[in-house]
Amino acid sequence: MKKETVTLKPKSEYIELISLLKLQGIAQTGGHAKLIVEDGIVLVNGEPELRKRKKLRAGDVVEVEGTTIEIKGAEA
Repeated sequence: MKKETVTLKPKSEYIELISLLKLQGIAQTGGHAKLIVEDGIVLVNGEPELRKRKKLRAGDVVEVEGTTIEIKGAEA
């Protein structure tokens, strides 16, 4: 299993789930990201997540296709 970390941009409270999937290269397009979420294979904090625009905040952990992504807050 691959582990990655994403740090939120300064002044950003969250990143949307579909944006994260595109940013990490798990999805090639926004439409592809939506399909991945709709298929129910994305876990957020260990629970299946079907909301495409779920706001991920510091401390959240996303699991999809053998990759674990931890969301970190921006350094102050």
